[in-house]
Amino acid sequence: MDLSTIRKVVDRELSLPQVAAAHAEALAVQIRTLRLRRAVLTAVARRGSTLEEMELMHKLARLSEDERRCLIGDFLDAVFVDLHDRPECAAAIRSMTPELPDNPEAEQVQAWVELAELSQDPDFRAGMRGMAEDHVAERTKDGTTRLARDVAAVVRDQVAPALADGTDPASPRADPVIAGITAHYAYVIAGPDDVEVRRRLLTWLEAANDPRRDRYFRLVAVINGWTAPHSLTPAFDWTIQALRARL
Repeated sequence: MDLSTIRKVVDRELSLPQVAAAHAEALAVQIRTLRLRRAVLTAVARRGSTLEEMELMHKLARLSEDERRCLIGDFLDAVFVDLHDRPECAAAIRSMTPELPDNPEAEQVQAWVELAELSQDPDFRAGMRGMAEDHVAERTKDGTTRLARDVAAVVRDQVAPALADGTDPASPRADPVIAGITAHYAYVIAGPDDVEVRRRLLTWLEAANDPRRDRYFRLVAVINGWTAPHSLTPAFDWTIQALRARL
């Protein structure tokens, strides 16, 4: 303690518990700052960052909670512009919103910095915007918009055994798997199971299979302390190869 504080304690202007509480809070602030610096430096060391990248990372890591919300809000606005009031988009927006805790671990800070950089990528924004529009535009047979969830789940479940036993996506053994997936897709969008539907499915899968999208959701899970999402990339890759071979 400094001398002026000691004098206040001796003169009973401050109680020792009050002083201890104030110092504990000051230490908590210092600890948060040190954790932040350590996380940034660790990320710089791992990524081999340039001086400019390090300055950007430090700036992003030091943003206040309101500034962080504004940055992510700007990204989500770009993705879901004019779609925020759609009920089918509410869950997607929640799943894409990171909430960095007051006392984050180094991994959470690193994930936040990477996510913040990713959210500023114009190409990534455009791709996510396109998927959001597709999600609303593709109406299912009963009039709802559960297409993304339904098709992704079917691809995952149908392709899992083929991946496990090493089935070549271009081989005849893959025919029943692809037939099941395309039949479900045709049913969901209330269309015929023909070549055009398969082309539409291929286009949808190629857009959904952007590795940056998978990475974004994994980073959100790290920041929010959620269980890491199951990667659909292997199943999507297999299905894309199988569809291309048949088209």
